[in-house]
Amino acid sequence: MIRIRPELAEDRGGIFRVNAQAFESQAEARLVDRLRDHGKLALSLVAEAEGDIVGHIAFSPATIVDHPERRGLALGPMAVLPSWQRSGIGTQLVQEGLRAGLAAGYQYVVVLGHPWFYPRFEFLPASQFGIECPWRVPEEVFMALELQPGALTGIKGRVDYPPDFDDL
Repeated sequence: MIRIRPELAEDRGGIFRVNAQAFESQAEARLVDRLRDHGKLALSLVAEAEGDIVGHIAFSPATIVDHPERRGLALGPMAVLPSWQRSGIGTQLVQEGLRAGLAAGYQYVVVLGHPWFYPRFEFLPASQFGIECPWRVPEEVFMALELQPGALTGIKGRVDYPPDFDDL
């Protein structure tokens, strides 16, 4: 059975391990540590199975330039141990993270991720909202989701991520 819960202080090593194993390098694992150390993890959830951390999702504050009054989140990284992938853990992490973000009063979420995965949660290309990624990436991999209906109506501009992402 998988349990999704907020990160605890003692989870730091397990979270690093999950991110390091799920990605090609330790860059994402180090990013999560930097975000945590700089107080930039708005939400951090783990998936626990049999007493071990098998998945993790991070959300950090995101701001659309010229619209700082809108409360946004940047989803990522999200990781699942390779031996647990394709078992629905990533889906559970995203669903619970979006619920927690809405409950915390956030209005929208942006993600730089797989265009075959995130649309199942109703993410759309951010360009449809007039929102731009701060990095040069294919249009289909930068997506946005309104947690509160209409949150992105009439809002255009570039998203600012915490500076820790610049080292990725």
